[in-house]
Amino acid sequence: MEPTDPSGLSREDSLRLNVLLASKPQAIRIHEGSLIVQGLGPQGESTVRLRPTTRSDQYLRRVRALISGHVLGSPSGYPLYLRRWTRMGQMRHESLEQLLLLGEPEAVVAAASSPGLDDELARRAWWALEDADNARRMLNNPRILQGSMGPVLADYLIDYLPFETESEAIIESVRLVLQPGLLEETRRLDLWRKASRKQLYLVGFLRALPDDLPDGPPARALADSVVALAREGDPCARLLARVYSRGGQAFVTTAGLVLSKPPNQDVVTITMDCLRDYFGTLRQDGNPDLSLEDLTLDVERFLATGASHPLVGEVLRKAPDLAPDIEAMRFLSGVGYGLMRPLLRDPTTIGSLMRRKLAPVMDAILARLDLLRGMTG
Repeated sequence: MEPTDPSGLSREDSLRLNVLLASKPQAIRIHEGSLIVQGLGPQGESTVRLRPTTRSDQYLRRVRALISGHVLGSPSGYPLYLRRWTRMGQMRHESLEQLLLLGEPEAVVAAASSPGLDDELARRAWWALEDADNARRMLNNPRILQGSMGPVLADYLIDYLPFETESEAIIESVRLVLQPGLLEETRRLDLWRKASRKQLYLVGFLRALPDDLPDGPPARALADSVVALAREGDPCARLLARVYSRGGQAFVTTAGLVLSKPPNQDVVTITMDCLRDYFGTLRQDGNPDLSLEDLTLDVERFLATGASHPLVGEVLRKAPDLAPDIEAMRFLSGVGYGLMRPLLRDPTTIGSLMRRKLAPVMDAILARLDLLRGMTG
């Protein structure tokens, strides 16, 4: 049997790992399947091929203990107190550097999720754990968007989209890569062309670019009196001007396209979230979580106040013919899971069965989107 040292590793492995650690690597990763430890340094990568003297899982625990002892002064790996700190967002720059040296995927995730991550640490974290979840974590950090790693992560997410299986992950990836400064216009338009065949991509566009969707119908004409009110800052008039613009018409058209044949409940709920956010000016108290019947009554009560309502009264006095548009916008500002709950209690229902059960809700939403597009029958 090959001799071992006090760490329980073979003397050769212990020596080579200590040499690796003494070289002050910027990050460490462990390939469990191939039993390889790699370090990232200014001059490139260093590799240690392990030769276990016991079961692989036991041996790898000893390897991690040696690394942790060198980096943290404790052989306990990724300690509980560090987990608490990272969850609370309290990690300092030096602590993040240490996390990336442990060879622990969970520690890399904690570093990548930290608001204190900068572009250089993002480069090291990406080398340590290159996967879609890690890319999404880092692209949610404004600091990373402004650095050199932003486009790298966006490219990866685009290339990985065909292999992504979870609806929310696909939608979030599209939303993230569409953030300013990440994609050239040609790549953005290419992704939009693919979205014509993939509704999940369209939802990502709705979330990322509600006022700047590619293509779309022309703007609708809005009464001069309402345009003047919008310029003066009237909230309802400004929302109407937004909806009547080319960007607004593209938004309501795209939302209608998604909801005309949604594949699953994630698509429905996230699209309703987009609608509620877009029309939120007319519902400043947030998501009301109402059923279809209650939301309809809510809209009726809202409009019953007419010209006396502080949000919409001035518009109704200047352009009373816009009452149906205001009704539609108020309705859409309140859509959410409350509409689905009474009709669809099984969260796993998808496809045509889901669409049949949700038909009353979808018909109500689509009718109001059509009205805002000027399609009144």
